[in-house]
Amino acid sequence: MASRRRTTARKSGSGGRTVFALFLLAVLAAAGFGAFVLLTPYGPQKETFVEVLPGSSTMRIGRQLQEAGVIRSQYEFYAERWLQHGTLKAGDYKFDHPAPVSEVYDRIRKGDTYTIAVTIPEGSSMFDIAARLEQAGFGPAQSFLAVARQEAAMVSDLDPQAKTLEGYLFPDTYKIGPKEQMPQIAATMVKRFRQTAQQIGLNHNVHQVVTMASLVERETAIDGERPLVASVFENRLEKQMPLMTDPAVIYGLQTQNAWRGTIYASDLTRDTPYNTYMHPGLPPGPIANPGIKSLKAAMQPAQTDYLYFVAAGKNPQGKSMFAATLEEHNRNVAGYRDAVKNAGNP
Repeated sequence: MASRRRTTARKSGSGGRTVFALFLLAVLAAAGFGAFVLLTPYGPQKETFVEVLPGSSTMRIGRQLQEAGVIRSQYEFYAERWLQHGTLKAGDYKFDHPAPVSEVYDRIRKGDTYTIAVTIPEGSSMFDIAARLEQAGFGPAQSFLAVARQEAAMVSDLDPQAKTLEGYLFPDTYKIGPKEQMPQIAATMVKRFRQTAQQIGLNHNVHQVVTMASLVERETAIDGERPLVASVFENRLEKQMPLMTDPAVIYGLQTQNAWRGTIYASDLTRDTPYNTYMHPGLPPGPIANPGIKSLKAAMQPAQTDYLYFVAAGKNPQGKSMFAATLEEHNRNVAGYRDAVKNAGNP
């Protein structure tokens, strides 16, 4: 009897170990399968977009990703949520290659949304900006121009005289969500201007400074010349001389849809508010969106006696020529014409 009891005990212990071993194998198999699912790349071979709306739950996002073919199953996304935690951020996401679900989850947790980079060069006008936004796929240029013309209230605290947003759409490279609307885009550019104005201490005479800076920006791209160009305009204003700046004339033509791509002698006699050959003083508002260096130059022009200059953009030597007298200016103009002739231009 004793011998049988010992045999039974041995069998019972062996069975328990077998069950435990099977259980352990099952756990390891499940863990291995889970690791395979979570770590093995999966997803689209071409661009696939998923929009995560504000307030979306983990379950909803998981379903969206599964339906879009970005992940195998919404349940692996839930598992990743349990492992990583974090707040999931709304926005548009682009997926264009197979990736582990951990990478997909991490991108949404970090808010790595899809944006389109649009660069606005210094001196761009609202017409130029509108064209760039249209080219980038954000809608017709006229839509942006309508916002720029109708939403001047965005800057009324800075410039009560502003009739449009011209001058306050700060030049920079912007990363814009593909579904952002024109008012949002304009507001972002204005916000960037405000940040810059605060940075350089531009808090009074804003209308005058920005208008002057826009003229400087369109007349020279050479940093060292900006304060000199500003000094010419300031000196002419002080002497009540017309500014006679072609970029302002061109801008006036653009506002009337009369710009032909080249300035003609007849354009200089066309009466627009921006014709600085016909009207003394500054034009009624900015003619472009100046960068920080032109804004600083307008705030602190150089101290000179210059009243004339031949702009660098018209000189094959690549620099502006400044003069205090008309006689000296005429010599500079003659030198400019000789330089053009020598450069082989008619």
